[in-house]
Amino acid sequence: MQGAKEEIHIVPETESFPLMEAGSFQFLETWDFVLVSNLQKTNASRDCRRQSFLMELEKMGFTIKKIRDGHRLFCGIRAHSIIFSQYMELVKDTSCCSLHTLPMGPVPTPTARIRIVNFILRKKEVNGENFEDLVRDHVFETKFPLHEREEDLQSHWAQWRDIFYRQPIGKIRNYFGEKVALYFAWLGWYTVMLVPAAAAGLLVFLSGFSLFDASQISKEVCEAKETVMCPLQDYQRKYWRLAEICTFAKLTHLFDNEGTVIFAIFMALWATVFLEFWKRERANTASSWNLYGWDEDQEELTLELINNPNYHLQKYQHSYLHSSAILICSLIMICLLIGMAHILVVYRVMATFLFSRSALPFLEQQLTTAVVVTGALVHYITIVIMTKVNRVVALKLCDFEKPRTFSERESNFTVKFFTFQFFAHFSSLVYTAFFLGRINGHPGKQVRIGGQWRLEECHPSGCMMDLFVQMAIIMGLKQTLSNCVEYLSPWLTYHIHKLREQAQMETSDDPNLEEWRKNYFLNEVNIFSLFDEFMEMMIQYGFTTIFVAAFPLAPLLALFSNLIEIRLDAIKMVHLQRRLVPRKAKDIGTWLQVLEAIGVLAVIANGMVIAFTSEFIPRLVYKYHYGPCSRGNTTADCLTGYVNHSLSVFQTKDFKDHVPDQGIEEVTECRYRDYRNKDDYHYSGEFWFLLASRLAFVILFEHVALCGKLIAAWFVPDIPQTVKNKVLEEKFVDLQNKLRLSSRVTDV
Repeated sequence: MQGAKEEIHIVPETESFPLMEAGSFQFLETWDFVLVSNLQKTNASRDCRRQSFLMELEKMGFTIKKIRDGHRLFCGIRAHSIIFSQYMELVKDTSCCSLHTLPMGPVPTPTARIRIVNFILRKKEVNGENFEDLVRDHVFETKFPLHEREEDLQSHWAQWRDIFYRQPIGKIRNYFGEKVALYFAWLGWYTVMLVPAAAAGLLVFLSGFSLFDASQISKEVCEAKETVMCPLQDYQRKYWRLAEICTFAKLTHLFDNEGTVIFAIFMALWATVFLEFWKRERANTASSWNLYGWDEDQEELTLELINNPNYHLQKYQHSYLHSSAILICSLIMICLLIGMAHILVVYRVMATFLFSRSALPFLEQQLTTAVVVTGALVHYITIVIMTKVNRVVALKLCDFEKPRTFSERESNFTVKFFTFQFFAHFSSLVYTAFFLGRINGHPGKQVRIGGQWRLEECHPSGCMMDLFVQMAIIMGLKQTLSNCVEYLSPWLTYHIHKLREQAQMETSDDPNLEEWRKNYFLNEVNIFSLFDEFMEMMIQYGFTTIFVAAFPLAPLLALFSNLIEIRLDAIKMVHLQRRLVPRKAKDIGTWLQVLEAIGVLAVIANGMVIAFTSEFIPRLVYKYHYGPCSRGNTTADCLTGYVNHSLSVFQTKDFKDHVPDQGIEEVTECRYRDYRNKDDYHYSGEFWFLLASRLAFVILFEHVALCGKLIAAWFVPDIPQTVKNKVLEEKFVDLQNKLRLSSRVTDV
């Protein structure tokens, strides 16, 4: 098939720049968008509808150039300057224009051109069909703006060697628009602020090494060679010595020590300071871009009127019936996600049964560790699957809500999708932190699933070990696998698409066609491409703050990941994806409220982790109420005897079923982690005193942390005084000019 080139409606307003090729000058015309049609999927009706759509664009003043290339038809379109003059007149906006002007008026910036033209293409209807309808019926295949030869971004930003260099936010804004620039500005600020958090977390973790062999609790565990412990699982059916977990007791002290409380309070204050300073940074940025007083509704109405002068105003709507239905559906979805966490509990119980019967010696010896690790892997796979389900459900709920504008739809979608994702990611962690091993009963009277399978116990060294391992695996997998997939997937897709399509395309000397082909080969983008990047960072921020008391290395992992994430996103956007349609914005929108909500949840969760999951409160109570120091003995370590105090006694004659194999020698008593009486196994007085102490600590911790957050928020103003004074001066000058103009009119 011979390629044919056709041009229609060439108007005097043209833009081009020279392209050196083979020693001669060729001129490569600039185009706002390229529309692509697959002629193999067309027919007479679709051809007619395509022509009607293009002719409607012509009537609005668009220049259109058609180039047929094999079985595809490329249509370059360029808008007339009258469209942008109307825009500037309606919004009184000069930030969308270059500093120089042509005789026909100011020259719009490339981002402004693309944004306005994309709105027209998306909203333009011909015979009741818009562009999306035509794509669904294969009249058009796709549309995309063209990448420009932006040397600075390609050479000094989208390169791995620039991983530690400052980002050119201004140039990113000029190329991708304010929305993308604010994302990278926020991500860069977040990464910089992670440095002190990562340093503090690493210091807390390393401080545990100084007590690796000196901890009194670790010493007592390692010396407890005669302390016989009750079986952890039915299928092991054997007693064990407490000294067997000597190494794990030392490891647990690395992240469950006195510094954990200070670090948790520090992270609560850090989250507040981070947000407050970001608000200041955002205000400075918006002011420098002349967007401080930008009105999104005015922008949307302006574009609607340019596209259709007869546009009828679509007002905001609210329906209590729709809201109630959406709330019920959301609650059902949340219950489903919580149910997935219960399924993971069942998996761990079944895995315990299977691993206990395995022929592998390692699985039998490290049964609890193997169950925790595989459970975390299953949790990660569940997250990947439920992410796709959550997206579909959130979109359906948003469509049912019928938002007025795309920005409103995006905001509603953000709240719903993040809520679903939060429960998908954190339900299992909540169970591990606050329920694992606490609803199991006691030896001889265990809670069982279906009356047969015994619920899983915490790790022998404590529940903090379970939470630490699960956090480490999930964060590690998300930071490594997700980044690998995020880069390799578009890289492979781009090269496969290029090889497959090049075989069907013909040789051409037209530089426009070559440029259009290069952009066509790149990966497609959609309206939620940037949204996905934000969501990924919000989930990471949740892991970094919500359970940071159990995993102080989370900020360090997040720091390393973000250094890679910034360059990975830059390379993907510049080299592997089609150009994102620029969007105007003066802040990060609903994501700021999400960050504030995570900050509050972090205070609550970390306070409860320290109180109910870690051994901090039991150690503190023993130290000052039961230990030798409480009796005036200052020569001994205050925690001397703590291990024995924290273990309850069980009479082996009270085993009713699943009687353990003796294994050691004739055993009449075994120990287990709990505070129960020796006679009737009811909770002891120490348990209730300890519970009251835990609750008192949670209240105290949360009040101290929240007060600290409020003081930090008050101490650091959201908006710098320089920005306020600049806006105030602009208002004053504007009023002075209006007053002078009014005086002149009165004099006349």
